[in-house]
Amino acid sequence: MTGLDESQAVPGRNRPPSQADVAALAGVSAQTVSRVANNRTNVDEETRERVLSAMRMLGYQRNTAARALATGQFHMLGVISFDLSAHGNARTLQAISRAAQSAGYSVNVAGVQTQTEGAVQQAFSQLTSQAVDGIVLIEAQILDRPGLQLPSGVPVVVADGDPDQRFPSVDNNQAAGARAATEHLLSLGHHTVWHLAGPQDSYSARRRAAAWHSTLKEAGAPVPPLLFGDWSAESGYAIGKELAARREVTAVFAANDHMALGLIRALHEAGRGVPDEVSVVGFDDVAESAFFLPPLTTVHQDFEEVGRQCVTLLLDQITTGRNAAGTVTTVPPRLVERASTARPH
Repeated sequence: MTGLDESQAVPGRNRPPSQADVAALAGVSAQTVSRVANNRTNVDEETRERVLSAMRMLGYQRNTAARALATGQFHMLGVISFDLSAHGNARTLQAISRAAQSAGYSVNVAGVQTQTEGAVQQAFSQLTSQAVDGIVLIEAQILDRPGLQLPSGVPVVVADGDPDQRFPSVDNNQAAGARAATEHLLSLGHHTVWHLAGPQDSYSARRRAAAWHSTLKEAGAPVPPLLFGDWSAESGYAIGKELAARREVTAVFAANDHMALGLIRALHEAGRGVPDEVSVVGFDDVAESAFFLPPLTTVHQDFEEVGRQCVTLLLDQITTGRNAAGTVTTVPPRLVERASTARPH
């Protein structure tokens, strides 16, 4: 039996329900109720369901303040992000929230508008003052600045940012994804591959550009000038108009799908068909990329796994006290071939 009869609920109580009340209604010990309330795994599923059902009937709420005093943990994770509108950051944050919730943790988010030492330190202070057990830093390009002093004693994990020896980091394997995109276009027979890179201050953009460059060099292919966008479709469109005028351009690897979208629009307006005259590969595999015209060949990044790994690393530090400084975890990407690439004509 996994449910409880609502007639068993205790009527007319003037005080908040206690663990003892839940235990009496569920027919278990107060210790078992405590295990369920604290998300312990040493409770069988049938018993857990009975306890949870009793909690719902009685309106039982855990005393999180008392629990924090007893354990030294608040079951709250902090997240600092510098651009919550960016596709990868939003997806990573969503995955962190889901993984944290599954582990019985809440998430508090601090957005930082500018990557300065003062702004980052203020975000850390804001979160630590709100009693977080650990912090995930998403897409941080600032950690190598000598003037940045972060609070000690708070576990930190870096997601999608330049690895720092002080902290563990998790990221999609940017180099492997860029290499796969470039090799795909070369394997189709293109003489070389042009690259529309992201902003120069982005760790991800730099890693993708470096891998594109080394892949061309290793293949003995010419290395065209590097072109920089800002992740937006507008920048892809502006640079696309320049590329469309170059008849020697037959293959372009764009550092994200949004710039690829603008690029394809510019090529179309110039009368250069994709992929008949120019093949295009993107990066990210946003949900809309399969519905571009033509559907976009791109590199799929597993942001969900990045988020899960961040929470796993953070909780390991919180619960065991282990120092994971310098640990680098990479999640493999995969090339998704669609209709925007073909052999050159």
